Amino acid sequence: MAKMTKSQILAALAEKSGVSKKDVATLLDEMVTLAYKEVKSSGQFVVPGIGKLVKVNRKERMGRNPATGESIKIPAKTVVKFRVAKAAKEALA
Repeated sequence: MAKMTKSQILAALAEKSGVSKKDVATLLDEMVTLAYKEVKSSGQFVVPGIGKLVKVNRKERMGRNPATGESIKIPAKTVVKFRVAKAAKEALA
């Protein structure tokens, strides 16, 4: 089965909620903007029942260039990870 596209998700949510597709798109876009802002400022954003976005600081580490086999230093950086909620795991099990 193929994954749902954004327009399919918007159409499904609009149909289920009785709200226009345009309003659902605006709400979804605002939620994404809010999620980015919250992760950047507080370090996490929770979507109840689904999971949370978490900002994680990766340490500097040594790696290997796969083409040459040469050891290289990979600098420290901040990444965003998604942690699935327990309720979502249980619903799919």
